Amino acid sequence: MEINSIGEFGLIDRLTKNIELKNKSSVMGVGDDCAVMHYPDKEVLVTSDMLMEGIHFDLVYTPLEQLGYKAAMVNISDVFAMNGTPRQLIVSIAIDKRLQVEDVEAIYRGIQKACDKWGVDIVGGDTTTSLTGLAISVTCIGEAAKEDIVYRHGANETDLICVSGDLGSAYMGLQILEREKSVYYQQIDDYNKKVREAQKNNDVAKLNGLRARRSMVEDFQPDFAGKEYLIDRQLKPEARGDVIEALRENNIHPTAMMDISDGLSSELFHICKHSHCGCRIYEKEIPIDYQTASTCEEFNMNLTTAALNGGEDYELLFTVPIGDHEKLKALEGIHQIGYITKEELGEYLVTRDGQEFELKAQGWDHMKEEK
Repeated sequence: MEINSIGEFGLIDRLTKNIELKNKSSVMGVGDDCAVMHYPDKEVLVTSDMLMEGIHFDLVYTPLEQLGYKAAMVNISDVFAMNGTPRQLIVSIAIDKRLQVEDVEAIYRGIQKACDKWGVDIVGGDTTTSLTGLAISVTCIGEAAKEDIVYRHGANETDLICVSGDLGSAYMGLQILEREKSVYYQQIDDYNKKVREAQKNNDVAKLNGLRARRSMVEDFQPDFAGKEYLIDRQLKPEARGDVIEALRENNIHPTAMMDISDGLSSELFHICKHSHCGCRIYEKEIPIDYQTASTCEEFNMNLTTAALNGGEDYELLFTVPIGDHEKLKALEGIHQIGYITKEELGEYLVTRDGQEFELKAQGWDHMKEEK
């Protein structure tokens, strides 16, 4: 269905007709000039991310439903990273002429699935036309008691540095997707080259044979065998609200925390800068999945570099007092990778053979990429 056949308001009606509010703080959602929210006894947390086609995602290999899911999850993750509870989401989409109603519904379906997983209400947003590709802007609103909020600036000397899950997998998933995209386009280029040669030589038989093979080229299937976990980590990341719940249940209150969106090394630098401290992390303690390790070997890439700088894992990086060491050992999927030091001692990686190398914040920075 063409979007112009139902117009902006018809599209909004289709996207929001099944939304039901779940949170008491959501007084009024979609349907008026503003959403209305009520937080009488809590601090309000607000975060926003914009995803731009060609910068943050590639529609050649990104399914629209998974794109919507990711757009919501990366914002929900920011609220968890402050030790808060996400409650509401505002979604704005700029749509170009390629997309039809069903395409936008697929994006919203993914957003709704992410919101349903964590009990978040979609309470508003906007739709508009784009001349430069698809763009999605999401704002997430959450709540937390004042004493529960965890900032970047709270790390103290001797605190333990911890991460959840594993690192580098989303980055290696991206490498696989980009490789298969290159293979696909190479096949298209080779096919078109053969067609041009046959036309130049007026070779009718060859042209007929090439036309019969066209659908085979266009229906190219990427090779993701044995790499499904990495692909999911890139296209469908999960906010680690389960980790926040586990920390609360075990009475562990982080002193500083961030989610890992731009890479472990970059996020560590943020915590050290804001907390006026240094750090030591151990290469052998950085959690890495087997698929990540095997794919790094396949691409002839350094495994530790991928884990330190890859980004988009959306795992939690946090520091806790050293006295919580035994409590942390009981938590599945939480890894102690180092400790906080004095600021003048700097930020260092201790290798498997005991050498120390100064950490470099080489995580992804889209502003630098454009220069």
